[in-house]
Amino acid sequence: MLISSLGQGLLWAPLVIGVFITFRILDIPDLTTEGSFPFGAAVTISLMLQGHSTFIATLAGFVAGCLAGMITGILDTKLRIPSLLAGILTMTGLYSVNMHIMGKSNIPLLDQKVLTNYLPDSINPDVQTIIVGLIIVSIVVFLLYSLFKTRLGLSLMATGNNKAMSAANGIKTDGMIIFGYMISNGLIALSGSLIAQSNGYADIGMGIGTIVIGLASVLVGEIFLRGRKVMVRLMAMVVGAIIYRLLLTIAMGLGFPPDDLKILSAIILVIVICVPIIQNRINTKRQLKQYLAQLSEGEDYEQRNEVGNTSGQEFAKGILSRDGE
Repeated sequence: MLISSLGQGLLWAPLVIGVFITFRILDIPDLTTEGSFPFGAAVTISLMLQGHSTFIATLAGFVAGCLAGMITGILDTKLRIPSLLAGILTMTGLYSVNMHIMGKSNIPLLDQKVLTNYLPDSINPDVQTIIVGLIIVSIVVFLLYSLFKTRLGLSLMATGNNKAMSAANGIKTDGMIIFGYMISNGLIALSGSLIAQSNGYADIGMGIGTIVIGLASVLVGEIFLRGRKVMVRLMAMVVGAIIYRLLLTIAMGLGFPPDDLKILSAIILVIVICVPIIQNRINTKRQLKQYLAQLSEGEDYEQRNEVGNTSGQEFAKGILSRDGE
């Protein structure tokens, strides 16, 4: 169970990192995810069925996701369509595009070699998945970490933090937002490509609920691995993807039918959103009680001092009056 969850989590990790870029770095709710995920799968499987190399097909899936992200970015920045609506429009359009690419709602692989087939047959299939996932995730994390250390990456993060201030400092914010959309959806499509190869087919409906999966994994990762450094945050996304898949695997082991995994994903997302809010409220009430207790102790101390000073003054007046007599 753990080995299988680890392998699947690594294959889903690029999607989680992609959602992290738009949701956390750019602070944009992007629903293109549910269209770009099957888009990458459709392009990859179709090219593989046409005889193209698995590596070329996988790379083409990534590029296809970048193009989808670019369209959403143009709708958002150039046409001034709200980001949420822009993502919905692209996602809706990609449904028809995916149908044209695949020709039908589901296309299975036949005897084509997937990425795991390039490893020795003596290795367990689950271990093969882990190895491929580790290689791809390591490349993605390394490239993104290197990107965020460059001027381009810093401009991207600055745009997400404060768009107006970034524009005032000469950063072309529209270009940065489009670039962020492209990288995000490219990684999401890459994850769709990997999942399709793992499952052995591409399906028109495989993107349904992926935004919930991505957001839940992002929040789970931030709960288990916190930090402000870029590398820590990227690793948190990988950890979140693995833990999320483990939770779903445990749920299926407890008898939940596969049809209920979507609602289970929604429940997990609600929990990981509500838990930090409840914790913050509890901490706030605790701090308020401590403050009020300290305030009341300070008032009691002042009252005792005032009583002591009054008694001392009366005692002194008594002595002076007796001396005067």
